[in-house]
Amino acid sequence: MSMATATRTDVAVRPMSAEERKVILASSLGTVFEWYDFYLYGSLAVMIGAQFFSAFDASTRNIFALLAFAAGFLVRPFGALVFGRLGDLVGRKYTFLITILIMGVSTFAVGLLPSYASIGWIAPVVLIALRMLQGLALGGEYGGAAVYVAEHAPVGRRGFYTSWIQTTATLGLLLSLVVILTIRIYLGEQSFAQWGWRIPFLLSVFLLAISVWIRLQMQESPAFRKMKEEGAQSKAPLTEAFGQWKNLKVVIFALLGLVAGQAVVWYTGQFYALFFLQAILKVDLFTANVLIAWSLILGTGGFIVFGSLSDRIGRKPVILAGCLIAALTYFPLFNQMTKIANPGLAAALETVKVQVSADPATCGSVFDPVGIRSFTAPCDTSRVALARAAIKYELVSAPAGAPTKVTVNGKEVAVDKDFAKTIVAAAQEAGYPKAGDANIVKLNGFFEALASSKALALIAILTLLVIYVTMVYGPIAAALVEFFPTRIRYTAMSLPYHIGNGWFGGFLPPTAFAMVASTGDIYYGLWYPIVIALGTFVIGLLFVPETKDRDIYDYKGA
Repeated sequence: MSMATATRTDVAVRPMSAEERKVILASSLGTVFEWYDFYLYGSLAVMIGAQFFSAFDASTRNIFALLAFAAGFLVRPFGALVFGRLGDLVGRKYTFLITILIMGVSTFAVGLLPSYASIGWIAPVVLIALRMLQGLALGGEYGGAAVYVAEHAPVGRRGFYTSWIQTTATLGLLLSLVVILTIRIYLGEQSFAQWGWRIPFLLSVFLLAISVWIRLQMQESPAFRKMKEEGAQSKAPLTEAFGQWKNLKVVIFALLGLVAGQAVVWYTGQFYALFFLQAILKVDLFTANVLIAWSLILGTGGFIVFGSLSDRIGRKPVILAGCLIAALTYFPLFNQMTKIANPGLAAALETVKVQVSADPATCGSVFDPVGIRSFTAPCDTSRVALARAAIKYELVSAPAGAPTKVTVNGKEVAVDKDFAKTIVAAAQEAGYPKAGDANIVKLNGFFEALASSKALALIAILTLLVIYVTMVYGPIAAALVEFFPTRIRYTAMSLPYHIGNGWFGGFLPPTAFAMVASTGDIYYGLWYPIVIALGTFVIGLLFVPETKDRDIYDYKGA
């Protein structure tokens, strides 16, 4: 009995075949390596900034390093268009063979690229070009892998089969963290910062070789073969997917009613949580990475659980429930995280009163999601400095023409060129914890986390955030594959996925921090994922159809 004609009862009881296991392994393993390559840069952005943007001061070089990271997110939708079209024209197998070659070679090249000190401005230009190639490749990789697995999956088990693909982003992030931590411990901080950071990039060549070898053994998907044999391929998949309203409206509903909410829940649970621990709660890099790594280890199985559940009750209820539960619980969870990780900060937020008093006309917007703005007005520079120090403040209107004044529990702090230092000293004197405070959670080893009550409590919270991720992300590949007919599937599903995850999700950490800086509230950035997740819940509930029982071998579509 072929996979195309198997009944739901048949496939519910039979085990996964050897060919199906091979398909999932080939697709998943390659995608793990792609995500590993992509995340290496984000994890090592500060060190890369020091190597390739050394002509600038520390703050500016970090900004440029993060902008280079953002370039990968910006081009992901364009990669989805380029490789999605190619996948619908020539086939799934060869297209995502190309994407993994581009990703692997680009990542290996970063490890070999000479620094700014060696070749000057050429170094950062080539670095950004390599990042854009990575983003383009990732834009084509995910859609290809998801479509390839779904088109091999038996009827009634697409959620379960494609959920293995969904583990790859988390496993890629975990793999990058483990490799970085291992090399860092072995070499020591100084050697790692000078040259050891290149090793994780260079190691990717071995991952690339394994992925290419496995993928070369694979056959084209049965759905694409059937369509090709019948001569029913789309001659213009881009025009058909986005130029016809019947398909374009499905793309829009898929983006706003499923993917946007999934994206912000995903990035909040894995990236913003890491950013919040480090930048806001002042937990050191090693400890924060260990805590996140444990949460990923414990929570990753949820992708399979919720992917399989979506085969029984539907994609829509699982994804939308994840969006709603996450939106309703983010504030208490992050608040509890603060109390455990940095109790001194939690107490200071309640007891230390910091006010910025200024003429409203002299206060501009400090919204700076990509970190490239330069602030000169005292009202603005003081608020940015307070946000970067994770000091909660209240903005108070002063009479017209009044100078900007900052007070800590009623005691004025001069707003001058040394404000960033003096405000921290004043806040610490009033009760804010000092750097390296003994009460801030700290780990010196990976397994030490299991012997620390604080660390275990934080891991429990972080694991819950990862479970939210698995709820929304586990079924999303199956849902997107089922939304579109075979002839435009690769093209049509890739674009909403990468706009949602590349833009809505990828810019979540800097945007959330910009919101914190604008308001003085360390939790205010959470409104970004909450509002989008709730919007997706409403739109999805009203406009998104259930798709689990659709025939994905229908190449024509509705």
